[in-house]
Amino acid sequence: MAGAIASRMSFSSLKRKQPKTFTVRIATMDAEMEFSCEVKWKGKDLFDLVCRTLGLRETWFFGLQYTIKDTVAWLKMDKKVKKQILDEKIYCPPEASVLLASYAVQAKYGDYDPNVHKRGFLAQEELLPKRVINLYQMTPEMWEERITAWYAEHRGRARDEAEMEYLKIAQDLEMYGVNYFAIRNKKGTELLLGVDALGLHIYDPDNRLTPKISFPWNEIRNISYSDKEFTIKPLDKKIDVFKFNSSKLRVNKLILQLCIGNHDLFMRRRKADSLEVQQMKAQAREEKARKQMERQRLAREKQMREEAERTRDELERRLMQLKEEATMANEALMRSEETADLLAEKAQITEEEAKLLAQKAAEAEQEMQRIKATAIRTEEEKRLMEQKVLEAEMLALKMAEESERRAKEADQLKQDLQEARESERRAKQKLLEITSKSSYTSMNSSTTALPTDLPSFNLISESLSFDFKDTDMKRLSMEIEKEKVEYMEKSKHLQEQLNELKTEIEALKLKERETALDILHNENASRGNSKHNTIKKPQAQGRRPICI
Repeated sequence: MAGAIASRMSFSSLKRKQPKTFTVRIATMDAEMEFSCEVKWKGKDLFDLVCRTLGLRETWFFGLQYTIKDTVAWLKMDKKVKKQILDEKIYCPPEASVLLASYAVQAKYGDYDPNVHKRGFLAQEELLPKRVINLYQMTPEMWEERITAWYAEHRGRARDEAEMEYLKIAQDLEMYGVNYFAIRNKKGTELLLGVDALGLHIYDPDNRLTPKISFPWNEIRNISYSDKEFTIKPLDKKIDVFKFNSSKLRVNKLILQLCIGNHDLFMRRRKADSLEVQQMKAQAREEKARKQMERQRLAREKQMREEAERTRDELERRLMQLKEEATMANEALMRSEETADLLAEKAQITEEEAKLLAQKAAEAEQEMQRIKATAIRTEEEKRLMEQKVLEAEMLALKMAEESERRAKEADQLKQDLQEARESERRAKQKLLEITSKSSYTSMNSSTTALPTDLPSFNLISESLSFDFKDTDMKRLSMEIEKEKVEYMEKSKHLQEQLNELKTEIEALKLKERETALDILHNENASRGNSKHNTIKKPQAQGRRPICI
């Protein structure tokens, strides 16, 4: 079903270029391309050129679609292009629009990087429908914030994976892939006929989201038209034939063409794969495994590079720390040397003063002895002599005390000098240790290098009949069931995300700006109605009339 989705290419315009050629513009998800076509070219010529340009191999899943007089049609392969000429509007809920935008950003920009994808990097991107933007009181910055929040969760997804997730979400939209045609039933009531990959659907003109009744392809036996009347014959003959009228015979031809193409895809999906398809799937699996291994290798290299950069930064930080410690040790050493020099000079001065005081004390002692030896005859002289002797003794005692104090001070200075020289020795030893650590760190840093490479169509004809072997049926059933389980698990998580965002922005909605499709979508969501549910409803037993 994903292949049918990818076939939605826009065949937008034709214009005369010169007498024998004309230009066709093809719009895809990635780019717009222009092709110069010859007047004689048929649809297959243009289609083959587009497929070659895009590198498509599964060509049966794709086609070129255009509009003519408000009628959607597919380019016919066997008719000239010039004789045949997309503007499809699909309703998308606001919350789904944000999620689709996040996958579009992932496909364009790759993984989210907050250092690169800063606020405002989506300012020039047109990611949301104007209808959604006008429906809420939200600034562009607020929309960007919500898109970016989901964009960041897609980290690790390659471009093709992001595009595939985008398509998986888009295919669940009620109007996606449905071509609508205005019809009338036998009573003349105006209705809409919808044709898509699931089957045929009948809609009320005012509600294009939920069909009133659906005919899955595997329950249709035959479809045909006669003039403006179109007939759908169910496989169960007990069920009434459904007939309707279109506005023109040409519209019935377009409807039949769409039915044939969609039914062909429906049958291909349920047939055993051909050898070519098996080879293509095997190549796709090998390519996917190769890309996965390449992404893992790049992730490992990136992790190793980041770890190496962190290690380098840590080593540089440690080296700077060691340099700072070495600088501080040098300064401390210089201060210690200066202090030691000052202490040594002061100790020398004190020692000289002590010697001088000792010399003076000796001289005073000699003078005292000389005075004692001198005979003082008179009492006055004796008294004066005794006074001088007493003064001399006092002076000698003071000088002795001063000399002793100076000697102690000299000893203390010598001890301080010894301690200063010991501090100087320790500072030099620490400097040597720091220097050796810095050298070792530099060696380790140098050896840590970054990694380098781091008008009838019978749907049960023989040509399109089911032809399964039991093993094929079992294998296909298992594959389909497995895909269904995986899809349901992803859908559950996805629905939770969508509901969370819907609740978050509901308070900012401007109710008066809601369109009819917004109201219908909300009603269908609350009731759990969808085109898929319509198809899956159990069929009543016995004859079933169709009343529309």
